[in-house]
Amino acid sequence: MRLTQLTHHDLDGYGASTVAAACATVGRVIHIPRYSDVGPVFEEEIKRLGKASAAETLLMTDLGLEEQTIAGFKRFAAMNRRRDTEKHRLVVLDHHASSLDQLGRQGFEAAPVADRPGLHQADFGDPEITVLIDEDSCATAMTFTHRALFAQHEPERPDDLAALIAAVDALDLWRKDNPAFPGGTALDEVFWDNATNLVPPGHSWHDRFVSDLLLAAAARLREGAKPAGLEAEAVAMRTRIADRLLADAPDDDRDLTTRARLAKALARSESLFHPLKDGTLLSFGLDSGMFQRVSDRIMEAGRAKRVVNVQRMGTLSFRSIDGTALDGARLFRGGGHRDAAGGRLPGGSAFSLADAIAQVEPVLNPEKPAGSDSPFAALKNLKV
Repeated sequence: MRLTQLTHHDLDGYGASTVAAACATVGRVIHIPRYSDVGPVFEEEIKRLGKASAAETLLMTDLGLEEQTIAGFKRFAAMNRRRDTEKHRLVVLDHHASSLDQLGRQGFEAAPVADRPGLHQADFGDPEITVLIDEDSCATAMTFTHRALFAQHEPERPDDLAALIAAVDALDLWRKDNPAFPGGTALDEVFWDNATNLVPPGHSWHDRFVSDLLLAAAARLREGAKPAGLEAEAVAMRTRIADRLLADAPDDDRDLTTRARLAKALARSESLFHPLKDGTLLSFGLDSGMFQRVSDRIMEAGRAKRVVNVQRMGTLSFRSIDGTALDGARLFRGGGHRDAAGGRLPGGSAFSLADAIAQVEPVLNPEKPAGSDSPFAALKNLKV
């Protein structure tokens, strides 16, 4: 059964995706920074699953439940009732006290689970939907504890996973008296220094890169590394991971920085950049520094003359080699240089690549009225 995971974009969310990947083959992972974006992203998945012939499992981890998300649970159950074939499965593993409050406000009681202090389960009337909330556990630990709900095999590195879970749990629940807390703090710093600025979300290497880095760091914590030592070793860890990822790259140059080496590979990616109708390539959520390097590579290779990067908070960054970056930015209340300019989305923010495309495409390439290209079109407006 195909498995898709929606998870938070912080250390606990990536810890949960690392555990899931160690226990199953995860087809896609979608990292969601804002809880307000969970509902729209979840709605897209429900629509996709509604058209899917084969049953799938959707795993949601470390995502605080808000009204729109809870409404989505009801729509998921309704979709399952309409299916004539095998039902889809939904597994929700969360640990936010606010989620219990929201469930109560929406009329759903999250009942305590016997012999499991802190653990609650909500019933949505569908045996294929499991919603668990545990205030005493981080999502990384919950994903391991409840892996029977989605796992296909036991993990190959249980000791390193245990060290990762201990560090994340101590940090995420702010248990300062826990011996694992200093290591968790160091792990969090390593994570934020490297999570999205080298291999961006949306690329097939992204979760592998982050998970390999977290497990390598957890292994060093298990071996007794101190926070300062872990910080010092982090660059070497990520270099070794990049070496493995780029082992077959035809143009890799190990004399370059890790960012510059990876930029070459990212510039060849078809998944990170969506072509718009005018040939502009659009990316979503790329780190600003990486976007600058990758966009230069793309245009040097002749893939496009203009590239635009859309951030979740609604800013756009245009790059071009033909002086049209500023033209694009002007359409989005922006400005700058002819080949490097920026603006803002009309909707204020974007929650996904599809949402960014939906907001940018009609502004850059407005639809012409039917027949407007006809030489006789102007005659329709003549007054006689």
